[in-house]
Amino acid sequence: MSAEYMHVGIPVLNKKPGMVYNEWGKFWVNPSVDAYDYKIEYLKFEEGTRFPEILSKQFHVAYKVDDLDHYAADADRIIFGPERLSDTVRLAFVVKDDAIIELYEDKG
Repeated sequence: MSAEYMHVGIPVLNKKPGMVYNEWGKFWVNPSVDAYDYKIEYLKFEEGTRFPEILSKQFHVAYKVDDLDHYAADADRIIFGPERLSDTVRLAFVVKDDAIIELYEDKG
């Protein structure tokens, strides 16, 4: 099993310059985590987002994983997903040891 750090996601109340809208998830996000040295993903969630409210209040740490099911099974609880984003990509948010973790699997 392997997990590679991707970014830290930080919810914000006000849009930052340059944010783009994600219609699927009903949230605003900076276009690239690589724009920041610390790989920060800023998120502003809109009403009706498909994500749980906790993500709009607490930060998360994202990892690219080779086996989402393995890491999800090891979590204390699953708060979103697993959700299939494409033929090769799945996403889930879990809680492990009181931390919110994004699990991103790309089999492409």
